[in-house]
Amino acid sequence: MRFAYNTNGAANHRLDDALTLIAEAGYQGVALTLDHHHLDPFAPGWEREAERVAARLQALGLGSVIETGARYLLDFRDKHEPTLVTADPDGRARRVAFLVRAAEIAAILGSETVSFWAGVPKPGVDRGEALRWLDDALARICRCDVPMSLEPEPGMLIETVADYAELAARHPALRLALDTGHCLVTQDIAPAEAVRAYADRLGTVAIEDMRRGDHTHLPFGQGDMDVPAVLRALDEIGFGGLVCVELSRESPRAHAAIPEAIGYLRAALA
Repeated sequence: MRFAYNTNGAANHRLDDALTLIAEAGYQGVALTLDHHHLDPFAPGWEREAERVAARLQALGLGSVIETGARYLLDFRDKHEPTLVTADPDGRARRVAFLVRAAEIAAILGSETVSFWAGVPKPGVDRGEALRWLDDALARICRCDVPMSLEPEPGMLIETVADYAELAARHPALRLALDTGHCLVTQDIAPAEAVRAYADRLGTVAIEDMRRGDHTHLPFGQGDMDVPAVLRALDEIGFGGLVCVELSRESPRAHAAIPEAIGYLRAALA
């Protein structure tokens, strides 16, 4: 089992310092959330910075996946906007361009996949039209040179693994970024069952604690997640990708949360 920690849970640390904490705690990888302060994909010299981070990851022995859920990277006034289902075509194009840039960074880092989500349609947007916009975007995104993995998110256009499966039927190259906690929120499928059902589609897996029906990422032991059951399922399918801890709300105490999380996971494995 290869564990990683998402840098959105170390947002108050410099990227190099966060990577050091993650490596010293014993993780095998990092889920790197591209952001204005963590490998800004739009900064001058972004390619050189990606090459520098690639060397740093190699020196620390860390694998990686690229995460694209930064809150205000594309619009400092509107969280997570624009998305792949934004009504403004220029906005959708900006999101697609960002994901293509993320794939370019992933190629430099040797990352296993790029994780992304569909977005929340604004009021007045027809679901059918939003799906057409999403299909158009995926036709471009799935041509990237690294595997692209869509993450179902509660409240978004694609919020369940079943929603993902419908998309994947039209876009066979599209992988699944499974956040097991989201299964507890939508309650359409048990987290361990989702691991088994989509074993051949998994690009990356996120794990954290979460309460049923409540989309709040919690430290392990504070919610309803059956962590040993999820780890058993991952072991049964022989999952070789990174299993990523996502605790963005723990950034103020990342120095403690990072080792605590992997300690819990190791005890659950034992």
